[in-house]
Amino acid sequence: MDNNNNFLIPANSKKSQLILSFFRPVDLAIFITGVSITILLLVIIDSTEMGVMLMLLAPALIATFLVAPVPHYHNVMTLMGNIYRFYTGRKKYYWRGWCAGYGDSKTNKQ
Repeated sequence: MDNNNNFLIPANSKKSQLILSFFRPVDLAIFITGVSITILLLVIIDSTEMGVMLMLLAPALIATFLVAPVPHYHNVMTLMGNIYRFYTGRKKYYWRGWCAGYGDSKTNKQ
């Protein structure tokens, strides 16, 4: 620490706040819930058909897919949330160029 109270924060300090350096608590809750539902369904329903087995494994597969890592994002769930907010959020773009004015054309105020 120097005299100006400046601190050097390591680049990986965010990972120390995650469980096992990867999961947030909500990620673990989703994963554990999906796997628990799958195990419960496998115990209750006895089947050897491929289609039924895929349906029984679906909760664990979906939960695993949601918490899988994606480059530049935390996981697939974060990426899907950002895509949803991008397409449903309100966007307003301002253009200040030579061919378009901004606001009142006489005073150029909003």
